[in-house]
Amino acid sequence: MTSALLNDRYRILRTLGKGGFGETFLAEDTQMPSGRWCVVKLLKPTNNDPQIYQLVRDRFQREAAILEELGEGQPQIPSLYAYFESGGEFYLVQEYIEGKTLNQQLQQQGLFSESRIRDLLIHLLPTLAYIHDKRIIHRDIKPDNIILRSSDNKPVLIDFGAVRETMGTVVTSQGTPTSSIVIGTPGFMPSEQSIGRPVFSSDLYSLGLTAIYLLTGKVPQALTTDPLTGEIVWRELALNISPSLGDILDKTVKSHARDRFSTAREMLAALQSGNVPISPTVTSVPPVPIPAIQTPSATIAVAPTPALKQNSNSAIISSLIIGGLACVGIIAGLVLTRPSAVESEQNNRSEVENSQQNSQSELANQSQSELANQSQPESSVSPPSNLSEQPTLTQPIPNQPNSNPPITTNPSLSNNVQNNSNFSDRPDPKETVARYYSYINSEQYESAWQMLPSSIRNDTRLHPDGYVNYYNWWDSVDRVAIKNVNLVDSRTDASEVNISYDYQMKKGNSTPQTLRFSLVWDESQDDWAIAGIKVL
Repeated sequence: MTSALLNDRYRILRTLGKGGFGETFLAEDTQMPSGRWCVVKLLKPTNNDPQIYQLVRDRFQREAAILEELGEGQPQIPSLYAYFESGGEFYLVQEYIEGKTLNQQLQQQGLFSESRIRDLLIHLLPTLAYIHDKRIIHRDIKPDNIILRSSDNKPVLIDFGAVRETMGTVVTSQGTPTSSIVIGTPGFMPSEQSIGRPVFSSDLYSLGLTAIYLLTGKVPQALTTDPLTGEIVWRELALNISPSLGDILDKTVKSHARDRFSTAREMLAALQSGNVPISPTVTSVPPVPIPAIQTPSATIAVAPTPALKQNSNSAIISSLIIGGLACVGIIAGLVLTRPSAVESEQNNRSEVENSQQNSQSELANQSQSELANQSQPESSVSPPSNLSEQPTLTQPIPNQPNSNPPITTNPSLSNNVQNNSNFSDRPDPKETVARYYSYINSEQYESAWQMLPSSIRNDTRLHPDGYVNYYNWWDSVDRVAIKNVNLVDSRTDASEVNISYDYQMKKGNSTPQTLRFSLVWDESQDDWAIAGIKVL
């Protein structure tokens, strides 16, 4: 491809990138006196059905026309020079933006300062407002899709998702054209976008996480979430930023679209004024009593597919899909009993409550072996008052028979908690389970799905349609009430966590369940990863 002219005009100079939708090249336009450089994107349809080809072609032309209009009306969007098709493949020719992506800037120059982040947002938000005014959602905002142009250091937004969605066009059994793919990058896209329902604030969410990445150097998957609220915790990693910018970014990356800035202009106004509007729909969760250190805490779940609920394996699938919703109150116990969280609580509690917190801190500092020798009476934590008002649920689903095989197991682990000096500086494995359920409680199903091992995600018995089944299941669940979470085995590279809970469906039925999570240490992420789940 590098020797011949493409479309009798463009000489390919080098490859810029490859992906599932095709390739991107740097090319020279031989029919322009300047021999200007341009970007040529080769796009390949994911479906080769001849009946769909004409539909894809029509959509491609429509999306190309939109890109042309956007590039002409906004200098921070690349201009579209041409589009054509050849050999059943589609090509876009766009303006070449000389500069470095935000990701390249971070790798070469280090973390961004607050002033750089403010400048970036102030110059990029008007571009987002412009495309949103056109009723267009970008859907793939991330550090690699924003280039700081060398000529003026302005951010340029590249790689809109609509054309890639067009390449994934299929026709349903009812004859309705749709897309077989979800546009976006895991971690940077919110939950509503992961199920194909993006809104304008979905772009703002992605932009907010991009800013947090530049401030902290942490990709979204490496950030923790607050088990009480399900919101992203990041400000302790960027201590030098002002409360004003911190509040703005917190609002931008809220898990629910209704709690974010509704428009790019609203976010821009907050940056310029320093005033962060509070959405009237936001509700606070009442504080939950913190259990004693000896009290087990946490949650659990995975989800069965609707199709499997009709057969004899329904109990296993229910157990898997169910395990995921974490009880908000209990997960709070995991995080709030840490020393740092206790210290923050001491500033807002009365002297009596401070005394109780100090007692808990002393207990937390006891050695693991001492705690293991103490008796662990079963206890439960009352849910927040707004949850306790739910009607009594009946019709529990029978427990999983012992004869059913586990979903996934790790037989190398024993049932005894072990002390290991190399393990002491690692996070509590229960926090990984808690994070999984906090994602589900906050309806961030895509993030929870990504935490599951491929052995579960690719199990066609559980998820014959993949993520679609997983989402549909969790959307039918009202909540999971956690009874307790126990660390039953901990080693340097492997752990096991038991969790007991009652999950309640929106239809009114509920059932108790106990699962065991097998976890392995992931050196690349410096954290525990879920390796398997089985019913106890």
